[in-house]
Amino acid sequence: MSQTKLRVSELVVVLSIFEVGSTTLFLMGAEAKQDAWIAMLIGAAIGLLLLLLQLAIHRRDPELDLFRLFRRYMGKYLGTFMNLLFVGYFTYEASRNLRDFGELTVMSLLNRTPLWIIILITILFISNMVRYEPRVFFLTIMVLFPIIAVGYAVIIVLIPATGLFHFEYMLPVLEYGIVPIITSAVPEIVSFPFGQTVLFLVFYPLAVKGRNLPRAVIITYIISALFLTIFNQLNIFVLGTELAANMTLPLLETVQLIQLIEVFERTDALFTLILFLGLGTKMTAFYIGAVIGLERMTGVSYKRWVLPLGALLYGLAFLSPNYTHHIEIGRGIAVNKWWPIFQIYLPIFLFVVMLIRKQKRKKA
Repeated sequence: MSQTKLRVSELVVVLSIFEVGSTTLFLMGAEAKQDAWIAMLIGAAIGLLLLLLQLAIHRRDPELDLFRLFRRYMGKYLGTFMNLLFVGYFTYEASRNLRDFGELTVMSLLNRTPLWIIILITILFISNMVRYEPRVFFLTIMVLFPIIAVGYAVIIVLIPATGLFHFEYMLPVLEYGIVPIITSAVPEIVSFPFGQTVLFLVFYPLAVKGRNLPRAVIITYIISALFLTIFNQLNIFVLGTELAANMTLPLLETVQLIQLIEVFERTDALFTLILFLGLGTKMTAFYIGAVIGLERMTGVSYKRWVLPLGALLYGLAFLSPNYTHHIEIGRGIAVNKWWPIFQIYLPIFLFVVMLIRKQKRKKA
């Protein structure tokens, strides 16, 4: 892979779209009911601590990405094993986003088109973008960012303007105590979406060096977290706690209710478009992260891994026989049991080893 540099602005724009990604598909913190916004803020706060840890890791060795860090500080064999685990994590996350993309297309637009055709066309398109290395991907998202930002802004303005907003659905606060809020936030909301920023340890070394990188990343993260909290709560403001919690795509149902004097009557098409762009961004970012990891592990060039990994992603997208099983595995098992290993435990382990190695070098 060529060592092309990214501007900090490009990196933080992709980070913001990556964080939003597929998160708006679901109601986060449903167990907390009307207090879901508190669960989101708690999850975002813990995610911020993880982000600070990731930035601290990057600051100690800014020239090395995630895979090279593990290889350098864990040794050849343990480091390679850790890298293989992260490649598996990024690959599976990309395959899940690919399945989400296909299912959303079937449910909202092409309900007579076979799922396998939609997913095949999607992976061919995404693979073509990945083939041109991270620089093209980051520039593409910079171009698409205004469309996504304006689309979400229109939705967030139209929902109150059309009288769908019911503030009373948010009350009473803390009706069921703090325990449902904590159990909703940890580990589910921490793992998805806030802990997924661990992927960007692969991309930070590509950014042009400067003191503004950590500050820009932290500010972008905070803004994205507040945005997600507001949008998540909109589902409750419009649908109520029970209805929102039992819908497959609550925000899509919310947007479909918008009608404004025969001008805005199909805003669900707008929402579907920006959701596709968000899903595509997250899928491509994980895809690129996995390809870079394979290149680091094997020494085989970046482009030679794109098609084999794309074929693997296509196969993994059909692991679940139906969408219900897909969601149950993802949000019921992976988010709560598997992803904290990659987002919390392994980064902490790496950071501790880096500190120990630094102390040993000082003594030597």
